[in-house]
Amino acid sequence: MESGTGVSSREEIRSDSGRNFLLEANFYGNGCFLAISEDNEMRIGAISVAISAQNNTTAAKVIPSKNDPLFVNTVAEKVASMINGICIMSFYSKAQLRLEDMKAIMGGVMQIVKAKSNVK
Repeated sequence: MESGTGVSSREEIRSDSGRNFLLEANFYGNGCFLAISEDNEMRIGAISVAISAQNNTTAAKVIPSKNDPLFVNTVAEKVASMINGICIMSFYSKAQLRLEDMKAIMGGVMQIVKAKSNVK
């Protein structure tokens, strides 16, 4: 998948609990698509869409997560507000996340979004 601005990132995240996640981010002129998947194979999981406009962020669950529904929406909303646009997020995990997993994933996402912001 080729992005509109040419900014695309892929990162492997390892949490303190020993779980591995792949993060793919594709940035476009008005938003981004984030895909996070546990282990080495990318899979489509829960999907959430968030949009930020005029200091207001709104999120909608397209496919709800049975394990971590709040986490998926929170990440999508945070990214949408940082880029002031649309964030479409897919998140697949085998089991419920622990706090250290969430911290590692959020850290990886923030690193990629901040790096993209510096490219502009």
